[in-house]
Amino acid sequence: MSGAVKSLAGRTLFITGASRGIGLAIALRAARDGANVAIAAKTTEPHAKLPGTIHTASEAIERAGGKALALVADVRDENQIEAAVARTVERFGGIDACINNASAINLSGTESIDLKRFDLIQQVNTRGTFVTSRACIAHLRRSSNPHILALSPPLTMRTDWFAQHLPYTLSKYGMSMVIYGLAGELREAGIACNALWPRTTVATAAVEFALGGQAMLRQSRTPEIMADAAHAILCRPARSYTGNLVLDDEVLAQEGVCDFERYRHDPTSPLLPDIFVDPAAPLPPGARYAAAR
Repeated sequence: MSGAVKSLAGRTLFITGASRGIGLAIALRAARDGANVAIAAKTTEPHAKLPGTIHTASEAIERAGGKALALVADVRDENQIEAAVARTVERFGGIDACINNASAINLSGTESIDLKRFDLIQQVNTRGTFVTSRACIAHLRRSSNPHILALSPPLTMRTDWFAQHLPYTLSKYGMSMVIYGLAGELREAGIACNALWPRTTVATAAVEFALGGQAMLRQSRTPEIMADAAHAILCRPARSYTGNLVLDDEVLAQEGVCDFERYRHDPTSPLLPDIFVDPAAPLPPGARYAAAR
């Protein structure tokens, strides 16, 4: 891709909710290039069932070759986010990429969800993406290759997907709508706005704890596939690559990747398509929902 770079060395990433899982994997991939990574999350003390804090994440980033900044911030609080962004700029001199990774999940239906939980997932997912992106825009305008990225799905209008878990679908589609709108609004400024989503479930502690346990982990790909896809997007030229709502293996196929087996968490188990992904949709070359061996 014309104008693309191969490294995030010296670039500064502001990532929400990256004390573990996909967000941390994205941070570590950037760190291996020598990037500066600000981790903005709430987790300062270990969770009983979910490993990782902003401090352990920062240590891992430093070990991987990057420079880290641990920031306590709740994406629901605009003052905390704005303060975290200001500290990032003070420490590293600017921001080159805003990664909206923080997310809350609840797959309850309309009648069963508690309204406090409904409000929470809307505030964290949709509103948090809007607040965080907005807080970074002024600084992204000064970057030579600025990107806003959200971990949210393509906007496929399917009644069955909305019906299965309407509150969560609203919140995740809301994230993608923020990105889609910002892509148009910020196009002239040269700020790329894209959304990335995994084709299959991803093997994270949160998935194991909140969704399907070990059985789902075995049918998942590792977080590294999302990290590699995010890295590829952030290396693309901001002025020409924007407004895309894409799947991880689609991005990597465009980069020439044709072997996706290395991303499987358990090579002996079949892969499970993620929420908002049509299992009948064409796969990129080299990708397949491999049957158990």
